[in-house]
Amino acid sequence: MSAALLEQETEQLIRVTQRAAEEVKKILKDQDLSPETYLRLGVKGGGCSGLSYTIGFADRPGEGDHVHEEYGVRIVIDPKSAMFIQGIEVGFQSSIMGRGFTFENPNAERSCGCGSSFS
Repeated sequence: MSAALLEQETEQLIRVTQRAAEEVKKILKDQDLSPETYLRLGVKGGGCSGLSYTIGFADRPGEGDHVHEEYGVRIVIDPKSAMFIQGIEVGFQSSIMGRGFTFENPNAERSCGCGSSFS
């Protein structure tokens, strides 16, 4: 599959809010990471509802990864995770209750109160 096709698919796969992108850029700067570093989104088994979101950083995309860029943040998603998070919106909120990334997943049948696990 061509890189252009993967990029096109990923654009439809996820959305990142401007606030979340700003927070990612801040974290990259605070941790002295290159602005060329990728944000890696994924899913793993576990959590209250069966699956949990993962978030981290990568120097480069892995084989078969979906690649997307939004608001100047480069994002990679592995193919297995992609099928669980199609249509997701990644946001960021800061309130008196805490700070963190949020995941609005239209495919989740249920999610727990912490917002980081779903089924």
